[in-house]
Amino acid sequence: MTPSDFAELRAFLFVADERSFRRAAKRLGVSPSALSRIIRSLEERLGARLLNRTTRSVAPTEAGQTLYERVAPTMQEMIAAMRDVRGEADTPKGTVRINLPSVAAHQVIAPKLGAFAAAYPAIRLDLVVENEMVDVVAAGFDVGVRTGEQVGRDMIAVRLSGDLRMAVVGSPEYFADHPPPRSPAELTDHRCLTYKWAKIGALMPWQFDGEKGRTTVSVDSVVTANDVDLLLSAALQGMGIAYLVETPALPHLASGALERVLDQWCRPVPGFHMYYSSRTRMPAVVRAFVDFMRLRDS
Repeated sequence: MTPSDFAELRAFLFVADERSFRRAAKRLGVSPSALSRIIRSLEERLGARLLNRTTRSVAPTEAGQTLYERVAPTMQEMIAAMRDVRGEADTPKGTVRINLPSVAAHQVIAPKLGAFAAAYPAIRLDLVVENEMVDVVAAGFDVGVRTGEQVGRDMIAVRLSGDLRMAVVGSPEYFADHPPPRSPAELTDHRCLTYKWAKIGALMPWQFDGEKGRTTVSVDSVVTANDVDLLLSAALQGMGIAYLVETPALPHLASGALERVLDQWCRPVPGFHMYYSSRTRMPAVVRAFVDFMRLRDS
């Protein structure tokens, strides 16, 4: 059905309902003469007279009544569906699917979930924790969460957290047997615990900033995992040195279960961002989630 077909059939149904060109024209927001031309165009295309017109009344012909009975239920469903969609676009109600890494899920999103539920009780959240890089559009997600440097340029990004810092950590027991490194170059003498993206098989590079700029160190990874908690557990058990975002390590650093090295060399990285496709209109439920979770200026 073309837009012209829809407009003409809708006009016909309004006239048949009202039994008046004037009243139907008022409902449609057009003049009676314009409405008459629309009906005439429809009749010419169908090759049948649809309405009997007199100076005092309008009534469907036999062909018009047949068309009305066939088309009216479908048209009413279409109009109701369009009305419902417009309502959904303005009312935050429905489900938001979010793909996010575990650190962001536990450290940034989880603390706000209760307040969000209180503010938007009609919104359901489908949170999928996945540390791999994901094409959120192809996978059917409304929103993705990753660090700023991981967000594609074709996406709209909204800051979720402040900048993050990387940390190189190990247990006191490990450093008792292995002198702490004084520079990134000395990491080659250590047992290292490295994050690995399982789907692409790539290791997170150990990158540091110094007086001569950024440097990447090739380390001996005795443990690789695509889960930060596993790397943290291995470090706590003295298996080696881990290189990871500092946030999950902070409680262990505060308790003394872990010690930090090469702090002055660790660069900040762009914080977590929510991102979504720039090619689609944002539904009200997604807008509500993004606006609620976004980082506020202090």
